[in-house]
Amino acid sequence: MRLWLALAVLFAASISAQAPAPRPFSVVRLDPALDAIISTGAKLEILGEHFGLTEGPVWIQENGSGYLLFSDCGANVIYKWMAGRPLSVFLEKSGYTGTDTLNAGQQTISGRLAILLIGSNGLALDPQGRLVITAMADRTVTRLEKDGKRTVLADRYEGKRLSGPNDVVVKSDGAVYFTDSVNGLRGGATGPLRELPFNGVYRVKNGSITLLDSDRDRPGEFPNGIAFSPDEKYLYVTAGFGKTLRWDVQPDGSIANPKAFIPAGNDGMKVDRKGNLYSTNAVGPGEVWITSPEGKHLGTLQLPQILGEPRPRICATNVAFGDADGKGLYITSCTHLFKVRLKASAR
Repeated sequence: MRLWLALAVLFAASISAQAPAPRPFSVVRLDPALDAIISTGAKLEILGEHFGLTEGPVWIQENGSGYLLFSDCGANVIYKWMAGRPLSVFLEKSGYTGTDTLNAGQQTISGRLAILLIGSNGLALDPQGRLVITAMADRTVTRLEKDGKRTVLADRYEGKRLSGPNDVVVKSDGAVYFTDSVNGLRGGATGPLRELPFNGVYRVKNGSITLLDSDRDRPGEFPNGIAFSPDEKYLYVTAGFGKTLRWDVQPDGSIANPKAFIPAGNDGMKVDRKGNLYSTNAVGPGEVWITSPEGKHLGTLQLPQILGEPRPRICATNVAFGDADGKGLYITSCTHLFKVRLKASAR
């Protein structure tokens, strides 16, 4: 009897260790400067759940208000969220326009489910208001024209196919900066269809693609999230798990002098008009770090961990500023989409 009880206790402990612990949403204040950005009593809204894996939010300002677009990498669509309206599909086959899903996309876990990452990932607007899309499984960066047609901006470097464009940002001069990783390949880094032996940071300008940086000599520091400072003097890029670099942007648009900015971040990020960086952590319980332009960690938004079945995976993959006043912070969080109101306009 005692042996059975001991085994039962061990089994229960094992199950408990594997399951996510419940945790409410909270705003962790580490510096008084956070008070001007968000209240520690701010409430989190659930705008949607049961997604495959949400990513790449971007706000479209329209008629004094607007709407949010975001990717579901598992569903292969871009969704449109608008206050007071049902969720709708904005673009079908947003990341993979083919039919051979047996050999496209990388596999990952969403809650208990094994899913394929075949949809679009990062989204951005160019100076003309056109949507720029990283289509991971198509292994391209595309632009959605006003008439609905898609224009391929980048699909190869030196004749070799990209592995899976991940995140994207557009400079004020129209140059497109994006990260490329193996997330578009079945088998990832060891996938048989891989052509480029490194992950990179690229720029596309006037139809020409330039490699700005890669992890060729820094194994494990693969690029993912990417964002400019408000004055475009700096470019932020995550490098592997738990590290964000800041580069100096040169007059010709190239980048130089990388410096370790914060020991956090492994996915998307955005910068507000005062230069504060909002970086996401998609590994482990979801968090959004808020960091000053000087690199001081001001506070953390800890996303809730919700128990129940089907088991959700609440991470933090990217953020976007939205609403008519720019005070809405939208957070894509794997199986969920959240929103929290800021105290000051962030754009």
